[in-house]
Amino acid sequence: MSTQKYIAAILIVLGSQTIFAQGSNAYQADFSSPKLISGYKLIWNDEFNKNGKPKEANWKYEKGFVRNKEMQWYQPDNANCKNGLLVIEGRREQIKNTRYNADSSDWRLNREYANFTSASIQTKGLKQWQFGRFEIRARIDTTHGSWPAIWTLGVNGRWPRNGEVDIMEFYRIKDTATILANVAWGTREPTVAKWHTETKPLTSFTANNPDWVKKFHIWRMDWNKDSVNLFLDDALLNTTLLSQTLNADGTNPFLQPHFLLLNLAIGGNGGNPSASTTPIKYEVDYVRVYQKK
Repeated sequence: MSTQKYIAAILIVLGSQTIFAQGSNAYQADFSSPKLISGYKLIWNDEFNKNGKPKEANWKYEKGFVRNKEMQWYQPDNANCKNGLLVIEGRREQIKNTRYNADSSDWRLNREYANFTSASIQTKGLKQWQFGRFEIRARIDTTHGSWPAIWTLGVNGRWPRNGEVDIMEFYRIKDTATILANVAWGTREPTVAKWHTETKPLTSFTANNPDWVKKFHIWRMDWNKDSVNLFLDDALLNTTLLSQTLNADGTNPFLQPHFLLLNLAIGGNGGNPSASTTPIKYEVDYVRVYQKK
């Protein structure tokens, strides 16, 4: 072998080792290229490998009080990219409700102040997909008050008739820290959903892995015309057959495109954040969407 070829071979080996090391370090951002998956092609991804705000071509922001009577005020300031990660922060700070109306019965209006801020970003109107494999590598904060999520909503119809998939939710059920994987669709009552929910107490992960909450994990959805399958680190959490996900009018919300949301709620199902140290951090390393060739 010539000297040049030998040096080139060494560089290739070293480069491969570097990529492997980056990809295998559960405590850090993964800067390696998206993996190849047999039978699939990568159709969209965001690696968050920039400093500053998330890409405007990919993400929009929710603003203000939005849902579930949560405590946070959503604002763009709390979502930023740094060191290869999207970092969403839940902060303890008082914000004046710009829509405040003391006489309103709407909780979004009759709260004069929010005492926490956070961020929720979504691809609505920008990116949407029907079927595929969705992989999201993230590290979640499991302190009291924290309610992070990775989820999708159908583009057509009002909730819950449009369909919802919670690829990841973390919150507290009877004060037990819990990982959830959920699928929801409509019923005869316009605002009442039918849920297929699977739960795992956080202790089922931390018992054998004390550093679990310090590490990044991969949440995955495999979605096709027959089923939605939700995974955590390749372990199957939830299988929902689409033959069962029919709205009252017979439509199926999972046979239409969905958009993606990443958010960190504070309070509500997340529990009382009063004793928690802030900022509460929710870190997303990448989002990758594959579809079958």
